[in-house]
Amino acid sequence: PLSCSGYDTWGSYSLTLIDSLDTLVVMNNLTEFAKVIKLLSNDLNFDKDINVSVFETNIRVLGGLLSGHLLAEQFIKQDYDGKLLQLAYDIGKRLLPAFMTPTGIPYGTVNLKYGVPKNEVKITCTAGAATFSLEFGVLSKLTDDPIFEFVAKRATRAIWNRRSPLGLVGNHIEIEKGEWTLKDAGIGAAIDSFYEYLLKSALFFNDAEYNCMFNEVYKSIKEHLWKNPWYIDVNMYQGTLSWPHFGCLQAFWPGLQILKGDLNPAIETLESFHSIWRRLGFTPDAFNLITGMVVENQKGYPLRPELIESIYYAYLATKDPFWLKSAKEIIYSLNKFAKVDCGYAAIDDVITKKLRDHMDSFFLAETCKYLYLIFDIDNFVNIGNEYIFTTEGHILPIKSKFRKQLENSQSYEITTFSNCEEIETINDFCQPESFLSRIGANTDGKIY
Repeated sequence: PLSCSGYDTWGSYSLTLIDSLDTLVVMNNLTEFAKVIKLLSNDLNFDKDINVSVFETNIRVLGGLLSGHLLAEQFIKQDYDGKLLQLAYDIGKRLLPAFMTPTGIPYGTVNLKYGVPKNEVKITCTAGAATFSLEFGVLSKLTDDPIFEFVAKRATRAIWNRRSPLGLVGNHIEIEKGEWTLKDAGIGAAIDSFYEYLLKSALFFNDAEYNCMFNEVYKSIKEHLWKNPWYIDVNMYQGTLSWPHFGCLQAFWPGLQILKGDLNPAIETLESFHSIWRRLGFTPDAFNLITGMVVENQKGYPLRPELIESIYYAYLATKDPFWLKSAKEIIYSLNKFAKVDCGYAAIDDVITKKLRDHMDSFFLAETCKYLYLIFDIDNFVNIGNEYIFTTEGHILPIKSKFRKQLENSQSYEITTFSNCEEIETINDFCQPESFLSRIGANTDGKIY
């Protein structure tokens, strides 16, 4: 945005265009939405010899295509030929080789043409391992191909089954042996969307197993990480303090609590998180809760949406004008300090307000979307609780075809179980051998 030039970050395809596709629908620009669908349908090609992040490609590209497909079916109907779903299926299959591991925990990188690079790192973060259930689950339902739902749940179970006796999960894990390499437990960076997808998958798919997992880990978080109203990082085994920091990625948590229905502690925490924005103008990557200072070398704010996302949920839940005012203040900060001729620039230092020549695709996919929805209360997304957001802010309509129905019942309420292990036994529907052979049948499955 400073140099007014673009560059390749996550893959040689139209990342920002795909990631922000459903934002056009939210803003009721259906003409441009249809135009972009046509452009992507004609020009987008994933058959390339490039290495991509499995996590980022899933949440930004696969999620963007699936949301765009579902919204196209809803809003442009007969003028849409389903090409976005074909593209989603294509990129989904190209991600599958990453899941060919003994534990089910995926590699972090895959080559779109050849599979997993030969010397690929065998350590991944928790979020990178287990943030697939929404996108992969929807892809399975839309294509009648169960492999995506299976590998996503297998990866989530692999993380869940390696939680500590305190019920906590760590930050980074070795994928072949399933051993934790970084044992700090927290709600922020490298773990955040693991929790998010447990709850959202439970709600979206009416899935009792995800619901049980979330409820158990939620109790552990409240017991060991919550220092009202803040959250800290602790050792996952001893519960001893690791980092007394607020990180801007933690700011999604109050919104998730509101989605769960735990409103009062969510509001208390959100008020505290928001106080840092009001003090500094932005939320930095890390803020030391003991010293009251921004952590050195972690002073940036790359236009992240998490605080705004939680303010959005808070306003929907309470209609308290304080949150409307808060959103207005955020817009003021963005316009005063980040707005430049060719977009909005990331804040390199929240103290000096120095800018960085970068605008991530999530600024359009999430930050702008949540701000817009706060002020457009009659937007279709805000009516009737009929949509859920992915971790990249992509809109997925909650439909009966995606949800598990209880046997001999018309109800779609989530089933409760006495413990999650009971569900794991019930849902043990596929053996690793058949799963591995199926990946080989779906893709080249090469490790080059």
